[in-house]
Amino acid sequence: MSDVQATDTPRLEIRVTTTVDAAWRALRDKDVIRQWHAWQSGELEAELDSIYFTDVVEDAENHTLVPNGGDRFEIREDGDAVRITLVRAPLSGDAEWDAYYDDVTEGWTSFLQQLRFALERKPGEQRRTLFFGNRQTYSGTVIERLELDSAGEPGSRYSATLAGEAIEGEVWFRSEHQFGVTVDSWGEGLLIIAGTGPSATDPAGTSMALLSTYGLADDVYSLLDKRWSQWWADNTGK
Repeated sequence: MSDVQATDTPRLEIRVTTTVDAAWRALRDKDVIRQWHAWQSGELEAELDSIYFTDVVEDAENHTLVPNGGDRFEIREDGDAVRITLVRAPLSGDAEWDAYYDDVTEGWTSFLQQLRFALERKPGEQRRTLFFGNRQTYSGTVIERLELDSAGEPGSRYSATLAGEAIEGEVWFRSEHQFGVTVDSWGEGLLIIAGTGPSATDPAGTSMALLSTYGLADDVYSLLDKRWSQWWADNTGK
């Protein structure tokens, strides 16, 4: 695999209050990657092996990594923090695969925010993350239906009632198609609503929700899953 990277592909960046060593470990230690990449599923272990440990180009001295698939991670000191950059691989030329290029880009945007959260707020802690998705409802519509569209800027406090649960926390980030908030009652967890805008493949746009929780009892976690499953069924795909 070549480590030459196109310069006109999406460039995703996060600034994280951590060390270069900790950030690098978050890309090379499977136990740490497990706490921020994607969500719990039966395919997660195979996905991590494929992306981070199969056919990769690694430069530990310069803290760059090209995972399987051709995207490129770069880690650099940035004052008293670290800047982690992901440069997307170019389009493959396979129309069927490239139809999901924006989905992958938005997925990486979400995962990078989960990485920042894991490093800054939850180092060494174990998460459990629920996933919900829909390819007929735009993420902005989901944010509106959750009545989160009136929340403030990143760093501000908010309160809301989501899927029948009164919650509060901090606005974590905003991007064109995504919105993330911390949730105090989920063990200071993280909620991300993400998706892609309307396209030829998905005329209505797409949406997904990632609910990362910490230290919840099994019955509480199961109730959260039940509430959100019902809310998602009632409020997406229509």
